Amino acid sequence: QVQWQESGPGLVKPSQTVSLTCAVSGAFIATGYYYWSWIRQPPGRGLEWIGYIHVNGHTRHNPSLKSRTSNSRDPSNNQFTLQLSSVPPEDTAVYYCARGPRMTQYNSWGQGTKVTVSS
Repeated sequence: QVQWQESGPGLVKPSQTVSLTCAVSGAFIATGYYYWSWIRQPPGRGLEWIGYIHVNGHTRHNPSLKSRTSNSRDPSNNQFTLQLSSVPPEDTAVYYCARGPRMTQYNSWGQGTKVTVSS
């Protein structure tokens, strides 16, 4: 069973860069065939896919966020990291990491970490 440990800054100011890390145990992010993804849910809104890093290291991002998004991984520590730059208040959301066999199909989720963008 996959276990997740998400970490993030909590509160950031507009225009700053948010860095979120998801540490995984119970599965290896660099083996198998899974997509390791980031999803977010703004207050009062639905889920929005941000991007993934595949087990082979390939990344893909939501076109609406692509210019501000970077996804990387550290297999030695079995964790992956999302960076979201130049954040506006609209990036306020609960950010989740997840694993799935397809790009937007998930079979395990992290608990979520809240990010608030406010001056």
